[in-house]
Amino acid sequence: MSYMKTILAGTAALALTAGLAAAQDTKVIGVSIPAATHGWAGGMNFHAQETVERLEEVYPELDFVLATASDPGKQVNDIEDMVATRNISALVVLPFESEPLTAPVQAVADSGAWVTVVDRGLSVEGIEDLYVAGDNPGFGRVSGEYMVSKMPDGGNIVVLRGIPTTIDNERVEGFQQAIEGSGIEIIGMEHGNWNRDDSFNVMQDFLSKHPQIDAVWASDDDMAVGVLAAIDAAGRDDVQFVLGGAGMKEMVQRVMEGDEMIPADVTYPPSMIATAIELTAVGLTSNAPVSGTFTIGSVLITPENAEEFYYPDSPF
Repeated sequence: MSYMKTILAGTAALALTAGLAAAQDTKVIGVSIPAATHGWAGGMNFHAQETVERLEEVYPELDFVLATASDPGKQVNDIEDMVATRNISALVVLPFESEPLTAPVQAVADSGAWVTVVDRGLSVEGIEDLYVAGDNPGFGRVSGEYMVSKMPDGGNIVVLRGIPTTIDNERVEGFQQAIEGSGIEIIGMEHGNWNRDDSFNVMQDFLSKHPQIDAVWASDDDMAVGVLAAIDAAGRDDVQFVLGGAGMKEMVQRVMEGDEMIPADVTYPPSMIATAIELTAVGLTSNAPVSGTFTIGSVLITPENAEEFYYPDSPF
C-alpha cells in the first residue's frame, strides 16, 4: 500500500472511530405526553414540539424522541418502546393517569435513567428526579382572591371542578380558603371534567336550579367556553362574569379587549412542558443541579398585563 493510501485509510479509520464515539456519547431524551385531547393538551403538544426542535440545534450531543398517547395503555407502550429501542438516558413524562403510569416509570428509574415528571404526579412519591408543575393551591388561591376583590359585597356563585384528581382537590381547597368569610356563597359545585361539552351540560343544570347566579368560577378556560355557551343559550343576564384559568389565547384576548364577561384569567401554562424538557437537557449536559421540585406560580391575567400572556401562534 502506498504512503498516500495509508494516510487515507488511517484518516477514514479515525473518522469512523470518531463517528462511533460520537454516537456512543449521544444521549437520548424521551418525551411522553398525552395527545391533544383538549385545548390545554393541544398547547402542551405545541410547546413540546417547538422545544424539542429548538434544543436539538442547541445540544448536538442530545437526541430527542417525542411520543403522544390518547390513553394510558398507549403511553405505557410508548415508554417501554423508548427504553427497548432507543436506550433513553432520560424520560420526561406527563402521565395520562397517575396509577397506570407509576410502575412503567418506576422501571425507567430503576434502569438508571433520569426521570422528570410533569404536572400530574405518580401514585408513588419519590420516583422522579425532577418534578415540574404549576402551583395548583396557588391557582385556586389567586382565583378566589380575585373573586373576592370583584365581589366586595359577596354573592352567589357556582363552581365547576375538573377531573377528580389531587390537582383538582388542591385547586378547590385553595379557592375555598381564599373566599372564606367574604360573603361569597358557593350554591353549586359539580365536575365539568375540563371538558366544554360536559361543562355546558353542568351549567345548564345550574341555571335551571338557581334563579340567581352572580358569577361562575369555571376554574379552566375550556370549561369556561361551555359555561358561556350555556348562559347565552339560556338568555340569562344575572351572571356578571365567568373566571376560567390556564391562559387560553381566546380568553386572554377577551381580557385584553375588556370583555365584561371575561374580565380576568389565571395562568396555568401548558408551556411548563418546555421548562421540564429544557431542565432535563441541562441536567444531562452539565453539572447544574436541577433535581427536586420546580413550581411555576399562577399569575392573575388582567387587561394591564394580558399582552404578556398572549401567544397567537399557539393552538391554545
